[in-house]
Amino acid sequence: MKDQAASGPATGRSTRVGARAWVTLGILCFVYVLNFLDRQLLSILAKPIQDELHLSDSQLGRLGGIYFALFYCLIAIPVGWLADKTNRVRVVSVACGLWSLATITCGLSANYPQLVVSRMAVGVGEAGGVPPSYAIIADCFPSGRRGAALGLYNLGPPMGQALGIAFGASIAVAFSWRHAFVVLGGIGVIAALAVSVFLREPRRGGLDSGAANVAALDPLKPGFMATVVMFLTNRSLLLISLACGATQIITYGAGNFTTLILMREKGMTLSEVAIYLALVTAIFMGGGIFVSGRVIDHFARASKRAYAIIPALSLLAAAPLFLGFTYARSWPIALLFLAGPTALNYFYLSSAVTFVQEEVRPDQRVLSGALLLLVMNLIGMGVGPTFVGAMSDVFRASHPHNSLQLAFLSLTPFYVLAIALFAVLAGTMKPAAAVGAKT
Repeated sequence: MKDQAASGPATGRSTRVGARAWVTLGILCFVYVLNFLDRQLLSILAKPIQDELHLSDSQLGRLGGIYFALFYCLIAIPVGWLADKTNRVRVVSVACGLWSLATITCGLSANYPQLVVSRMAVGVGEAGGVPPSYAIIADCFPSGRRGAALGLYNLGPPMGQALGIAFGASIAVAFSWRHAFVVLGGIGVIAALAVSVFLREPRRGGLDSGAANVAALDPLKPGFMATVVMFLTNRSLLLISLACGATQIITYGAGNFTTLILMREKGMTLSEVAIYLALVTAIFMGGGIFVSGRVIDHFARASKRAYAIIPALSLLAAAPLFLGFTYARSWPIALLFLAGPTALNYFYLSSAVTFVQEEVRPDQRVLSGALLLLVMNLIGMGVGPTFVGAMSDVFRASHPHNSLQLAFLSLTPFYVLAIALFAVLAGTMKPAAAVGAKT
């Protein structure tokens, strides 16, 4: 398949976006919805899975944490390198098919070891979905429009989680948790075929500045190790990855056990989860991520420090609301408090993704996006759920009725750590205006 420009001239100075770019964004966003939906089904249906397979909180934490994260993060690096050298659309299509088939096998698992293997396979597939999509979108939208475009793309997680809660919980109530995995995995297989039929590969660097285009056409393209070394030795890139990792310890740690704490300690039923938690997730997480992309685009025009300051301020506002959710005794009050951090905890995502895509060469974007995901997900996804599950089991002996509440409270120091890392990052950035891609 030949590369072709998605829209606009190759000078990078036009902000006009063609219809094909929006179609591409819409399809990739739908695939991301399925990506996150399949990933979060385990946490959404934790209670019936735990009851049937007799799992501890630690076992659940490892399933959504270290077991998934190791494969998801480490496989993303060679996949990212491959996508930088080959057809990115084809990589996304194959990856979507793989994680969807693995989701189906999760529903067919008869015991914990089988479920572990299936979750690892989901991680292998999902590793090829997001980094190539970041780069495809960056080559479909010009600088100055990428924050909003990536903000729309990053609606995938809230939409996926909300739809997973609504449909996954509803299917589980009507049939069983196994049917939810099989049905939703089957939809993903169909989506994988649609990607290969309807999407076209955009030209790398086609909407960047003249210097970026020269870099994209440079016969001395950076190799795998050169890009890895560049990323790990760039202080700003490394700091934003670490700050996101600290933030994701909270988002993944709490997110993987939110349904369980609402049902087990705050009196919510699975039917109520399917309605009310789905609405909170869709409205507030989706709204927060959508708004964050536009806020980033607006303030980053004046200073690159916005990429660090805005996430720091959002986390500062979210922390007391997270404590309110943790201490609330009834689920309606808990959901009211949860709305705040559900929106504010995710401002970091559009900021980090846009910053990395702007900072690196067009032919390093997929691998750099994969490296960003490697650092932040290996820390956040690997540590967060594993930590919360382990802490809950530790507290259960002395506090059997609120062990998850205490485990959630143990996440609060990570707010301080994440805010501090974003503050340090802001201090390393020059206050000059951030216009165009850096090459």
